Amino acid sequence: MMILESVMIAFSMFSAIPMPQREWNERNMRYSLCAFPLVGAVIGVCGWGWWRLCLRFALPQLLRGAGLCLLPVMITGGIHLDGYADTWDALACHGSREKRQEILKDPHLGAFAGIRLCMYFTATLALWTVAEELPLTVLMGIFALSRTLSGLALVTFPLREGSGLARLFAEAAERKGVRMALLTLGALLLTLLCLKGAWPAVPAAAGVFLVWRRMCVRDFGGLSGDLAGWFVQTAELWMLAAVILRQLIN
Repeated sequence: MMILESVMIAFSMFSAIPMPQREWNERNMRYSLCAFPLVGAVIGVCGWGWWRLCLRFALPQLLRGAGLCLLPVMITGGIHLDGYADTWDALACHGSREKRQEILKDPHLGAFAGIRLCMYFTATLALWTVAEELPLTVLMGIFALSRTLSGLALVTFPLREGSGLARLFAEAAERKGVRMALLTLGALLLTLLCLKGAWPAVPAAAGVFLVWRRMCVRDFGGLSGDLAGWFVQTAELWMLAAVILRQLIN
């Protein structure tokens, strides 16, 4: 029962999929971060299903690309895109760390956030439109890996003061157990991607992860929920770009 409640908490927080209401407590939040990658797996399954549907009915590639571009946003409710946009607004500030932190907490959408969102959707639409069919396991692997690394960071990186729900999940987690579970899952996902020929996603994810950690510590003084959202969106974009670039080169 505790496992099921942990999964429900993860989906109620990190997706827009309706879930039965459960009280969040120390017991059922201890391993809820371990269920975070399951949200990515669901996105992968839905994306693969849409891809097969487009092939079955010979739908235009642009329509297929648009669906694959929008499905993750529909399933997550845009929770990570919100952090992605806020982070770019803050990074555009060349002031002090404290000023960047203030911008990060500002709920308003700034000009740089709008520009970056337009760039993000243009890039993902183009990539999904030109992509050759990807196996179900690769789609699940990409979306699950970004969330595995994000969850791992929450129990590993230093946290910024006032980091809200990120701190809540991090402090409620049984850190050693969650860290080991996510490290194991991450290794399995990396191996799976390599075995399925999607190995370019591995250095792409690793590169974004290292840049992200440096950015969190140097520019913001620690990890927050918005910064975690930035990583999820950025890692998925670069992993997708790396895999599709290999397809185009071949």
